Amino acid sequence: MLRLRKCILSRLLSPFSSSSPSTSPIVPLHRLLSATASPFAVEDYLVATCHLTPALALKASKPLSHLKSSARPDSVVAFLSGLGLSDADIAAAVARDPRLLCSKVERTLAPRLAELRGLGLSPSQVARLVVGSSRGFRSPAVVSKLQYYVPLFGSIDNLLRALKSNYSLLTSSLDRTVKPNVAFLMECGLDACDIAKLSFSMPRLVTIKPECLRGMAECAEAVGVRRGTKMFRHALLGVAFLSKEKIAAKLEFLKQTFQWSDAEVAVAVSKLPVVLRYSKDRMRRRSEFLISHVGLEPEYIAHRPNLLTYSLERRLVPRHYVVKFLKENGLLEDDRSYNTAVKVRENVFLEKFIHPYKKVAPSLAQDYAAACRGEVPIAFRF
Repeated sequence: MLRLRKCILSRLLSPFSSSSPSTSPIVPLHRLLSATASPFAVEDYLVATCHLTPALALKASKPLSHLKSSARPDSVVAFLSGLGLSDADIAAAVARDPRLLCSKVERTLAPRLAELRGLGLSPSQVARLVVGSSRGFRSPAVVSKLQYYVPLFGSIDNLLRALKSNYSLLTSSLDRTVKPNVAFLMECGLDACDIAKLSFSMPRLVTIKPECLRGMAECAEAVGVRRGTKMFRHALLGVAFLSKEKIAAKLEFLKQTFQWSDAEVAVAVSKLPVVLRYSKDRMRRRSEFLISHVGLEPEYIAHRPNLLTYSLERRLVPRHYVVKFLKENGLLEDDRSYNTAVKVRENVFLEKFIHPYKKVAPSLAQDYAAACRGEVPIAFRF
């Protein structure tokens, strides 16, 4: 501050301190002040106005280093607030796409808003679109892409849901990437509904390189699921982004864990391809319980891999207690399999395995409910 005062004072007094006439004009005070003022502090602005954390602000400030004032960012923040975006939404959009703050509201953002409203999007849907993909929102191609995606995903809300996990849907090339991938998936027997459902579980499905998608399809066939079958969609999910080496290692792990032969592991994976994505700990615990405690044969499990999809604590264990209790006490009139007891819905299980025995086993329902909570009732301890 002292240096600034000295600079201003010397400039103001310079015409009077020289014995010869000066040819330089006197610099106005406001120009001196602007020339010596501090530059626009981008990081501070991102923290104070856009509500980014200091770490995110540091990262986001790099593409904004050319900004000299807050004029344009202020107009963008005001525009976003007008759309109904919360502080957290604005922070998320700016962190993902810092250049959004460089947009011209009147020339870019406002016209894009008008186009989207013309397509029938509500203000809240536009706001979700901005949060999901602000880069896509700024693009002139956003309208044509929405016109393509909405029929594919079934509704704008489904598309916005997909955008939460894959914002590149609106930035990827339709002609070079998305359309070839969709066409290939349809050749494999998937319809638009299948593709939409799969995109929720595997967000990058239609935006990865077409050659990568074809490689995944080859892996799906290699684990025993043919293209054109209903299971192929699940097989794609099972092998998604796994190398051939990782798939081979997982098959070997399943063989050892469940004591399966090559043929049995092939049967299990063809019936439940998503088993390739289950953690080793999950598989070990189910193997120990189903084989050691329930007494199921490995072959039985291989042909009924749905047993591996259920919660161990909330379904497999409590229902095993019930079935075992009923059999040991001679209460089951027929030899119902454990798989049957496990796979039915909760209301059906209660109707078939609990309610008929209220008189002879009045505490059965209470004991089963306790077992579902993780408790082991006295009546279930054999």
